[in-house]
Amino acid sequence: MIHSVIRHIDQINKAVGHAFAWSIVILTLGVSYEVFVRYALNDPTSWAFDFSFILYGSLFLMAGAYTLSRNGHVRADIFYRRWRPRTQAVLEFTLYIFFYFPGVLALVFSGWAYGTESMRIQEVSVNSPVGVPIWPLKMLIPVAGVLLALQGVAEMLRCVLCMREGQWPARLHDIEELEDVLQHASHGDAGQPGDRA
Repeated sequence: MIHSVIRHIDQINKAVGHAFAWSIVILTLGVSYEVFVRYALNDPTSWAFDFSFILYGSLFLMAGAYTLSRNGHVRADIFYRRWRPRTQAVLEFTLYIFFYFPGVLALVFSGWAYGTESMRIQEVSVNSPVGVPIWPLKMLIPVAGVLLALQGVAEMLRCVLCMREGQWPARLHDIEELEDVLQHASHGDAGQPGDRA
């Protein structure tokens, strides 16, 4: 049952993360176009800055839960990585309760007020004369918060399983850092890359 809940939440954030990853391709094409018309044709666009701001902001907001589901956020773990998995799980469970969820819930509630006000006034960018709508980006703030909260539940359930079983449950693996793949290959590790030690 717990494994199924974790897997479903991971799959939701995988789908969202993969969908918003296309922002990188669109952003690259848009910025390349702007560079070409600005320097080759001497005819810069009036929308390029807002375009890149909105796409990068969307990607940043919506990739957070996906990254958490893959244990990809940066952490200073000089002590943590040497601890037994049960000790790691107890610490993480405690940190989720006292630090993670208060911050994420604040993001949801304040982001909702911020986003709905922006939508109500149909807010546009002040950075260009085009008036690019930016309220859709601001409405992504509470959505990102909800996805982070969902993923936080999955991470706490992982902690519960680890405290019970003494080892971290496996994660979904769709993309791996080349460094991790090479490190596991050099050690002859038969386990999945990216699993926690």
